[in-house]
Amino acid sequence: MKNFSYLRAHSADEARRAAALAGNMVLAGGTTLLDLAKCGIAEPDTVVDITHLAGLDGIEVDETQASIGALARMSAVADHPAVQKGFPAVAESLALAASAQIRNMATIGGNLLQRTRCSYFRDAAVFPACNKRHPGSGCSALGGVTRNHAVLGTSDACIAGYPGDLAVALVAFDAIVHLGERQVAVDDFFRLPGNTPDREHAFERGEIITAVTIPASAAARRSTYIKVRDRQSYEFAAASAAVGLELEADGTTVRDIRIALGGVATKPWRARTVEAALIGKVLEPELVRKASLLVMEGAIDHGANHYKIDLAPRVITRAVLKMGGLA
Repeated sequence: MKNFSYLRAHSADEARRAAALAGNMVLAGGTTLLDLAKCGIAEPDTVVDITHLAGLDGIEVDETQASIGALARMSAVADHPAVQKGFPAVAESLALAASAQIRNMATIGGNLLQRTRCSYFRDAAVFPACNKRHPGSGCSALGGVTRNHAVLGTSDACIAGYPGDLAVALVAFDAIVHLGERQVAVDDFFRLPGNTPDREHAFERGEIITAVTIPASAAARRSTYIKVRDRQSYEFAAASAAVGLELEADGTTVRDIRIALGGVATKPWRARTVEAALIGKVLEPELVRKASLLVMEGAIDHGANHYKIDLAPRVITRAVLKMGGLA
């Protein structure tokens, strides 16, 4: 690990000024930054500690929205009764992420900024070619083992999958990321790789995440997060789905539905084609199964990750039928 200087910020403005300097990196829970530093991927000149900034760890929920401070711990949000009641998919996505020890340390803002778990990105000594680390150097994953890589949103420059859970639920329910004076829809906050996979977030130097807000809705109140993985503890998703459902008064017709996928794309993936195919329709298993297949239009596999093309629609189907009382 590279030696670095330490700066404890005493205000958000001081943190922004320090973060604007090249070579400086922000420390919150530390579960991402320290991990990447140990891998030799992150090499900060100065670590800017924001953990003691006042007012950034609050959790407030009312009839219009949930407002979650960037320094709120994952476990605190997952266990918050009002979040569990009004946004169960958000609470479940956090409860199913990482380990209890990490959830007790990791922050909401840091969770959104976590980087891919692509082994070719994280092992610079063995795989020097990685466009996320060194733009223009190539993508080692394209000729390697691809079981955990993305099938949606990929490019010739990068097929690394987005690893997080929380952001999938946030994308489903149109959350907003607050960057001080600027606000960005969470779906726009995460960038597709294109030709610049090193630019993962719509994030300018000198900005820090201060909060995330999630609009309240009937679909958010009737929601779930389902995560399929190789083992049930401390594992990233092979495919996951955040689904929220609002039915008409007849209890069978879809008034509103929100669907987002994790584990299969280069960013949290909103399944808008599936939503459009179900809104206004009477909910029934065969219809849901057929509609769920639409999410994989344009999917590209790289051999070992082909199974995700079959798995992801099944996860969506399972989640939708669960919320509709049909499973």
